[in-house]
Amino acid sequence: MIYHVFVKPGSSKDEIAKTEDGLIIRTHKKAHDGEANTAVIELLSDYLDIPKTRISIKSGTTSRYKTVEII
Repeated sequence: MIYHVFVKPGSSKDEIAKTEDGLIIRTHKKAHDGEANTAVIELLSDYLDIPKTRISIKSGTTSRYKTVEII
């Protein structure tokens, strides 16, 4: 399954909002040294109730727009 997500790093809280185009993920982690990408995987893992090892960022590791694959 493929998800298209928009990430808002540096937010005041961690949350996931569903939209018609995909997901918006807000995280308090900064976009520095991959911290926001790690937070995206952790938040999706909790949101979908699946292990983090089943989630990978396929494209957009340096962008706010990401394509995430769930295995």
